[in-house]
Amino acid sequence: MKQRLRYLFTVLAILVIFGAGFFAGQFSPTASAFQQLQQETDSPQLARLEQIWNLVHTEYVTQPLDDEALISGAINGMLEVLDDQHTSYMPPGEFELFNSTIEGSYTGIGAEVETRDDKLYIVSPFEGSPAEAAGLQPGDEIVQVDDTPITEFEDPLTAITLVRGPAGEAVTLKIRRDAQTFDIEVVRAEIPLISASGEMRDDGIGYVRVSDFGSNTTGQLREALEPIMESDPQGLILDLRGNPGGSLNTAIEVTSEFIGDGTVMVEEWGNGTTYAYEAETGGLATNPDLPLIVLVDGGSASASEIVAGAIQDRGRGQLLGETTYGKGTVQNWHDLGPENGGVRITVAKWLTPDENWVHEQGLTPDVEVIPGAADQAAQRDIQLESAVNLLLGFPAPIPTDSPLSNGGAWHGTLPVAQ
Repeated sequence: MKQRLRYLFTVLAILVIFGAGFFAGQFSPTASAFQQLQQETDSPQLARLEQIWNLVHTEYVTQPLDDEALISGAINGMLEVLDDQHTSYMPPGEFELFNSTIEGSYTGIGAEVETRDDKLYIVSPFEGSPAEAAGLQPGDEIVQVDDTPITEFEDPLTAITLVRGPAGEAVTLKIRRDAQTFDIEVVRAEIPLISASGEMRDDGIGYVRVSDFGSNTTGQLREALEPIMESDPQGLILDLRGNPGGSLNTAIEVTSEFIGDGTVMVEEWGNGTTYAYEAETGGLATNPDLPLIVLVDGGSASASEIVAGAIQDRGRGQLLGETTYGKGTVQNWHDLGPENGGVRITVAKWLTPDENWVHEQGLTPDVEVIPGAADQAAQRDIQLESAVNLLLGFPAPIPTDSPLSNGGAWHGTLPVAQ
């Protein structure tokens, strides 16, 4: 037990220097810092942690103590000092669930979630998922899972261990949306990670949808693009709506299918060092004469914004839809061992080719089209209709609750039929 505690204290101390290094503008701790902490038995950092550990175990009024909770609390408290919602610790059970998601499939409701201000939010439901079918939307706050309020979790993200469960069984989520609070029952299912698909439409427009950026995304996207490009489309639509992001390398690969060369994004570390990621060769839809429109919304985040930002800045195509989510940082995940979970650390921020930082402000679409309530109720995809009409040279459709239709507010900036 003492040896394991020593290991955990070492992990904590390493994280202190690791986090402080980024905070001070260093890309990573030096090898000597790691070696010193691992080899020294009288490290001041370790001694301080161990002294407090021993005191609470011998003097605290209520015994026995939950050692795992103490370790997790120490780690979470340390990372909170960095004031970065994307730098966080994941306990062993959650980290195992995270890894299962990366491996290709998992059992759950199919939604990307994140924590903000000690609350749990839906970033976006996955396409075709139980979460989407149940009506969950980006920005929904999960207040309670079955009978357990989110406030009972020290880290709201740990609630995902209750959200996931056997396929076919239902979980009830209490949702807060704007000023309303209501329950949504979602039946769990096996969630396959099919992240790219497409079709050649009858009107001569190619349509491809990328729902996240995983290890199989680029191959699936190329499989979708090949028959479309063979059909000589009049225009192309790339749908990134509701895409929560994923792998940085995959984002570069996906962008390279549409941009043949040059800068895709710039990574900037705390010490001012930058690195420009360049487009890879061999993309299938890089012809600048092929009109391209990218559909985006508030659920388009992170890697989605890398792709959309590159296409917009490089003049390869236009963005149509709504302002994107606004996540302009890059994280590394670290496995701390089978009994210790994992930690994600923000290692850099990323910039568009024109060196714009989208963090907490998002990308502004070239053409803003916001669906009205009537469009949503009728399941009318006004954004897709607008993109198709633009590519075909027709006037854009009128949103159902536009002043030019049956009342309401006009949200689009497209020309409309007279």
